[in-house]
Amino acid sequence: MLVVHNFTSDFFLWILRSENIMAEKNIVIIGAGYAGVAAAKKLAKKYKKDDSVSITLIDRHSYHTMMTELHEVAAHRVEPDAIQFDLRRLFNRTKVKLVTDNVTKVDHESKTVKTTHGEFSYDYLILGMGGEPNDFGTPGVGEHGFTLWSWEDAVKLREHIEKTVQKAAQVHDEATRRAMLTFTVCGSGFTGIEMVGELIEWKDRLAKQNKLDVEDITLQVIEAAPTILNMLDRKDADKAEKYLVKKGVEILKSSPIVEVKADSILLKTGQVIPTHTLIWTAGVKANSDTEDYGMSTGRAGRLNVNAYMEAEGLENVYVVGDLAYYEEEPGKPIPQIVEAAEQTAHTAADNIIADMKGTEKKEYKGKYHGVMVSIGARYGVANLSGIHLSGWFANFMKHMVNLYYFFTIRSGYYMWQYVSHEFFHTKDKRNVFRGLPTRFGNVLWSVPLRVGVGIFWLSEALPKVWGYTKWEEATASFSSLPKLFQGFGEDSWLTSSTLNMDLWWLSDGTTAATTAATDGATWAEPILSEIPFWFEWMMRLSLPSMEMALFAQKVMVLLEVAIGFALIFGLFTWISSAVSAGLLLMFTFTAMLGWDKAWAFPASIALMNGSGRTLGLDYWVIPYVQQKVGNWWYGKERAIYSDHRSSSTTTTKSKGKSM
Repeated sequence: MLVVHNFTSDFFLWILRSENIMAEKNIVIIGAGYAGVAAAKKLAKKYKKDDSVSITLIDRHSYHTMMTELHEVAAHRVEPDAIQFDLRRLFNRTKVKLVTDNVTKVDHESKTVKTTHGEFSYDYLILGMGGEPNDFGTPGVGEHGFTLWSWEDAVKLREHIEKTVQKAAQVHDEATRRAMLTFTVCGSGFTGIEMVGELIEWKDRLAKQNKLDVEDITLQVIEAAPTILNMLDRKDADKAEKYLVKKGVEILKSSPIVEVKADSILLKTGQVIPTHTLIWTAGVKANSDTEDYGMSTGRAGRLNVNAYMEAEGLENVYVVGDLAYYEEEPGKPIPQIVEAAEQTAHTAADNIIADMKGTEKKEYKGKYHGVMVSIGARYGVANLSGIHLSGWFANFMKHMVNLYYFFTIRSGYYMWQYVSHEFFHTKDKRNVFRGLPTRFGNVLWSVPLRVGVGIFWLSEALPKVWGYTKWEEATASFSSLPKLFQGFGEDSWLTSSTLNMDLWWLSDGTTAATTAATDGATWAEPILSEIPFWFEWMMRLSLPSMEMALFAQKVMVLLEVAIGFALIFGLFTWISSAVSAGLLLMFTFTAMLGWDKAWAFPASIALMNGSGRTLGLDYWVIPYVQQKVGNWWYGKERAIYSDHRSSSTTTTKSKGKSM
């Protein structure tokens, strides 16, 4: 019995110890960037049903920021909430505990993370706070420059640009005005080039809203190195540079900035550039919060890690993302890109899992599929595993990669939000499809209806053009179609002297009826059995003679043809749709429109929504006509009018000539 008792006691003690050991498995992740989210997702999936493992994600914000799209917010392509992904929506129904707080201290001895409002013990710690801008000690950058490394940075820059352009439009001094409308980007990496690319497309809207000429706005890129986009192959970088120059961007290479002032910047060459906006994207360093963590650092303050993403000299502390410094090859640290951030996070998560299991850990093996740089919404360059892309397709592939990212973090909600913001809610044609699917004015979904109504009008008009008999013979088979090129039939509405409309006061009362019976007129089963007296009175006034009626009949057929082709090709669709609705209404009151054709009336009204600007000629024609006619009729808007100066100049010149 004693043996059994001792065995039972030892067994229960072992169980209690095991439970205590397992209960201590607290994983704390600091930073909800790309790496932090990836690590939390992987660990949450692994320990979904394991109550002995606790996962806590701490970040100063309640949202994850899509850092690669900051330039889109800064240049007003998308709204600020488009790149903000709430952590609750990302981690709802998972075991990840979310904490919105500022980390004030990491105590490696006691294995605790202290925040402003709490304290968290850990068994495994993952640091993924990312980086921050590096100004390399350049005087004035902190006081007068604008960075682009956070959601707040993007919103602040956007507001500054809008207010600066608005103020500049009211400034009379040309030098001051020119400086205010000069926007300079320092650095030609991903962030800098993507930012200036967005400004290329935004400046049109800025100029229009503030009644300025687009040429008044100057865009510059300043690079200390002799080349730009040095993360790309030279061939790809040269394509990007050529595009920037074509769009009017001034590129100053081998031009380090040595000082930044509120209204100018000084280059090492001695050149002074007047500008009120310097966007600093020239470098990245480790998050300065980690300076107090007592950890070994490498280049730019990044934290040294080994091949397992373990912090140098510390146990069960992992560093991921931009914060981690590990040289895959001598002199080549892990690149600070999203793909590397996620892969380092997965390596750290895998090794935490391996440590808990007591299995062998895995070394980091970076697998990078390429780089992409978007230059605005409609152009980009990319190198995808050796496949070089440029132009539209490069940007399209970037969207595919972003959508894949949402798939990897299993967020269908934000995947749809991304599609909405990037494809359906953009303005000024600032998306990869040049505004075709946007819901602002251009309605992609009305295109089938537009084409359908166009075909309806052609099916009504073409038999009248050639004559019903000739049309039926020619369209009976494919081989008989050449008959259409042999001239019109005897019953063609364009050549016949027979009145086919039921205007009984101009005929013997049988002409139209006979035509309808023999030709199978399309206006069968009319909505109205007879013409209303008031409409008949109007028709008698407008068509008092047979000659006028025959002319109107020809015009009506040609009008039907024009409406048909205009709607199919999307040309002047508002006018064409309005005329379509008007003709159908007229045919209804003349008792010629049947119920089977009634659908075309509400369809015509629905198409008066700018449907031709989507997959139609109106995409180009209407803006051109509006601009030319508007400038001709109303004059060109200006922020400052100085007609008195023009008058004085004219008077002076006239006086000079008279002398």
